[in-house]
Parts: sequence; C-alpha cells; structure tokens
Amino acid sequence: MTGARRETRAEPATADREIVISRVIDAPRELVFEAFTEVRHLSRWWGPEGFTTTTRSFEFREGGEWDFVLHGPDGTDYSEWIRWLRIAPPERIALLHGESRDDPNAFESVLTFAPDGAATRIVMRTVFPTKELRDEAVEKYHAIEGGQQTLSSLAAYVTDLARKGAEG
Repeated sequence: MTGARRETRAEPATADREIVISRVIDAPRELVFEAFTEVRHLSRWWGPEGFTTTTRSFEFREGGEWDFVLHGPDGTDYSEWIRWLRIAPPERIALLHGESRDDPNAFESVLTFAPDGAATRIVMRTVFPTKELRDEAVEKYHAIEGGQQTLSSLAAYVTDLARKGAEG
C-alpha cells in the first residue's frame, strides 16, 4: 500500500537500564522545583520512608555538588553524592548520583516538572550504566519503592508548604 504510514513506537535504547517514576503533586511547579534547589528543603524530605539526610556540602548550580549522608531507619549510614549536570528552572534538572565523586557505578537522572492544572507532574527518569546495575538497584536496594516513597515525601512536604503559604 503506497503512501500508508505505519506508526511504530520503538523502545528507547536504554529501556533495560531505566527506572521511570512519576507523581502528580498538588502544588505549583515553581514550588516543587524549589524544593530541589535549596538544601533547607531537601534535608526535610529527601529519601525513602524512615530515612533522614545530613548534608556535608551543597552547591546548586550546573557542575555544583551535593555531598550528603542518608541515615537508614536501622542506623546504617549511606554516603551519597550528586553533581548537578543541567538545570533549566522550573522545568528540568539532570544529575549524576553515586556514592562518591569517583563512583564508577554512578547513574544519571533527569527530573522534569510539568504543569498539570494547578498541580505539578514530576517524572524521574534514571538510567544506569548497565542492566545489571539497574537490576541490582531494583532487587537489592528497592529503588522503585524508594523512589516512589521519596516522591511521596516530596509531595507531602510541598503540599504542606503550599497550604501554609496560602494561609500566611
């Protein structure tokens, strides 16, 4: 059949190395984005349920770094490090995340912040260096549940901020 076009949707080349998590948050996009840009916000919500965060150093700019420790509910400390790769306020943040600056297993995440009516849809797309590292993150470190819990903590935090702002 000449002239007919078949629509095909190919899987991205990174599909077997990706984790994609999204959530709609009942707060304006600028506020949700700001919660990622200031350490006073991040330390209040970052991490899965039961975890707390201690920041060693923080510089939110392209090429800047966030060096921090996640404290697990069982008392285990996890050294973490993020380099901010690209920042396009209030739409997008790309970052490299590992245990330390020289971590060969560091992974890249891109966060997008899109208006969804009066709310914000945040999508966190993480690409690991290999399928094996992705599978390990999912199975051993419960990365999908942890990511969902982290976005849930973010949602609760910024929804509360938005409510307080509306009252104040």
